[in-house]
Amino acid sequence: MKIHKEGKNVILVAFLIFVAINSLMYLLAGSNPAINVVTLITLVMLALVIWFFRVPNFNIELRDGYVLAPADGKVVVIEETTELEYLKDSRIQVSIFMSPLNVHINWFPVGGIVKYYKHHSGRFMAAWLPKASTENERATTVIETKEGIPVLVRQIAGAMARRIVSYGREGMQVRQDEQLGFIKFGSRVDVFLPLGSEIKVEIGQKATGSQTVIAKLP
Repeated sequence: MKIHKEGKNVILVAFLIFVAINSLMYLLAGSNPAINVVTLITLVMLALVIWFFRVPNFNIELRDGYVLAPADGKVVVIEETTELEYLKDSRIQVSIFMSPLNVHINWFPVGGIVKYYKHHSGRFMAAWLPKASTENERATTVIETKEGIPVLVRQIAGAMARRIVSYGREGMQVRQDEQLGFIKFGSRVDVFLPLGSEIKVEIGQKATGSQTVIAKLP
């Protein structure tokens, strides 16, 4: 299993904590059977941390004119709304909520040129709340396709997330098989599409990042 680069330091710290806890228990309790219980619990926790930073192994098919899911998770929002940060017009918003068990790699949903990027500090409310899109810590990236269609992607930190990583910067040429970034421990990704886009997913549907087609652009 391949581990994402964003997880290497976290896994190292978790491993050192695992060693420290079990070494301390051995020194204090000797051969007490309780040590086996503690070892099992800490081993499971370490395994979960490693599993969180896994990198899926699959092929990514580039699909011009189509929007691929930017993240693993459940589709929780499909609605017409007004995007106020950059586009400043009516858009179709599709939101995917990632639980701590999902792969937390984020992908560029379309290929093109990054026209805008900005990171916003903010709160850490539950990611599924509507206000999280404008009040939580978040990072906004806008990609303009070769047809000149702007697609806005917003990474949103959740109650457990404490770090958003974004790789796209203004002027970069990006593709659908490249990583947009990574959000640690529970979060949401919003995609704002032009009106007239043909939505290919439904509320409650599970999406796979870079694999599930969420829309066809007009």
